[in-house]
Amino acid sequence: MTAGHPLHRLAARVGIDRDFVAKAGDTVTVSDTVLRAVLEAMDVPAGTDAEIAASLDRARPTPDAALSAPPGVACYVPDWLEDGRCWGIACQLYSLRSERNWGIGDFEDLGRLAEVAAAAGADFLGVNPLHALFLAAPQRCSPFFPSSRRFLNSLYIAVDKVPGANALGERLEPPEKIRAGHLIDYVKVGEAKRKALGLLYSSFEDGGSAAEKAEVAEFAAEQGRALFLHALFEALSEEMVERGHGATWHNWPDEFRDSDSDAVRAFAASNVGDVAFHSWLQWVADRQLAAAHARALAAGMRIGLYLDLAVGVAPDGSETWASRDLVVSGIRIGAPPDYFNAAGQDWGLAPLSPSGLVAHDFDPYRLMLDSALRHAGALRIDHVMSIYRLYWIAEGFTAADGVYVHYPFQAMLRTLADVSMHHRTIVIGEDLGIVPPGFREVLRAAEMQSYRVLFFEKADDMFQQPEAYPCEGLACITIHDLHTLAGWWQGRDVVVLDAAGVLQDHDLGQLFEQRAHERRRLLGLLWEKGLLPEGMVSVLHDQIDPPADLPLDVAVALHRLIARTPCRLVAVAAEDLTGATEQVNVPGTTHEHPNWQRRLDVPIEQLTAHPLFDAITNAMRDERPKSP
Repeated sequence: MTAGHPLHRLAARVGIDRDFVAKAGDTVTVSDTVLRAVLEAMDVPAGTDAEIAASLDRARPTPDAALSAPPGVACYVPDWLEDGRCWGIACQLYSLRSERNWGIGDFEDLGRLAEVAAAAGADFLGVNPLHALFLAAPQRCSPFFPSSRRFLNSLYIAVDKVPGANALGERLEPPEKIRAGHLIDYVKVGEAKRKALGLLYSSFEDGGSAAEKAEVAEFAAEQGRALFLHALFEALSEEMVERGHGATWHNWPDEFRDSDSDAVRAFAASNVGDVAFHSWLQWVADRQLAAAHARALAAGMRIGLYLDLAVGVAPDGSETWASRDLVVSGIRIGAPPDYFNAAGQDWGLAPLSPSGLVAHDFDPYRLMLDSALRHAGALRIDHVMSIYRLYWIAEGFTAADGVYVHYPFQAMLRTLADVSMHHRTIVIGEDLGIVPPGFREVLRAAEMQSYRVLFFEKADDMFQQPEAYPCEGLACITIHDLHTLAGWWQGRDVVVLDAAGVLQDHDLGQLFEQRAHERRRLLGLLWEKGLLPEGMVSVLHDQIDPPADLPLDVAVALHRLIARTPCRLVAVAAEDLTGATEQVNVPGTTHEHPNWQRRLDVPIEQLTAHPLFDAITNAMRDERPKSP
């Protein structure tokens, strides 16, 4: 079939790219079978020639889809950062270890770490997505696979800081077994915290102050029906687990799969207290997150909390249950095959519906952004290309058979910029992977900061010169989906990927040789910039073997290197400040690797005494001093 065939014209009209350029530079042409499946998921009949002709008559192009920034549309950048530079720390909240938490990092830990980071000279504290997951299924722990992006994960509530906690005394002591170990036991932590929060809610209902109860009512009124439906979903989810149907709505009896059904309304009417409890949890979480951000600013940070927005939602969570017309059923999002993932990536997330966004005049999108930015000085948007196009995978197909679908880009960008300006929040767009030509230029025009990772910034076989990084960006050495710095030096990630079966047709010895070569390249860049420690010169010239473990002075030198980029922001990973070797998440694995479960070895209370933390933060202060 040619580009002029009715099926292809229909696909183009509704924003489907029949052809796209892959990471390797080759052009991929999507099959007609895939096109028909995606069109059907979009409620555009395309099974027969007659259906295609009728759909062509009805279909309208996606509005505002052009890849350009509308005039006057710009995200917030504070005056001091226009020509200034700063640095911060990025952490995984759940991984924080402290003497008082319940085996998982919480909002009190976040506030304390913000104060520690601020005292070390940091201007922001970055954190993983804090979106609501599934309280009735705590083992579903990926922060990038949320039930709802509008609400918060109630497992991050600091139990001992909830109103009324002091009065309950020993009844709120956490079981010691959930605080030990290197991995989070989400099931045990979830059970313990759910029980404690239930006790606190009962105490609040019986003896909470009139002012606090008025605050809860005001919060519920402000969040409106969206909060009610999320709380109702959570209450139903717990009930369905008790009945043996599971926590997610795809497995519930038919009468409970529709949020507006008679059965659901009857459940809500007879379980008012349970729904109110889950609504109260959101008030507590929101209050504690706001307090953590306020503490960061009060401690001297100029930005404060740097939050993260996941690219989509779980297909079986509260958001899809409550708003069917805003997502596309039967579609998952992901990424096409590339060097690192020969089979492509299937993230399992449900995509927003382009037509649903337009039909609702982008109000749900605006409200979701408003929730994400209300307690943040900066926001990272995961896979920011999603506001322009997303890689859709239809039911019954693999990630190798996906297709790009376009979104009303200009309208989404305008909405994002409006909310950013309203909250005075910096926006960082994670622009890794396949980036459409011209996309980064549009982000720059809209004052959205790019996202640059040292290990990805290469020209052929060489690491990029630090001065080649853009001013309008955030630079870092590594990210949650990659090895830690110490793990990279050891080649620990190669061992982990091999054991997990992620690597395709590889020779382990060759991979270690490649890592040794990559290590020498990076040491060479340090030497070129006058940063190479003297003891590493012989390693650079391959005269002696490198130390088995990452030397402290090399870690410091690499952080000085990234700090010398022109990027406005630089983030230092908490794992690299403590010498961790195991990575947070291994993409493409589920049970093969303990993703999202690792705890930092060093408690917050001992962080400043750690040699790496002291040396690296001293270097960052030296390279990026705060202007008077």
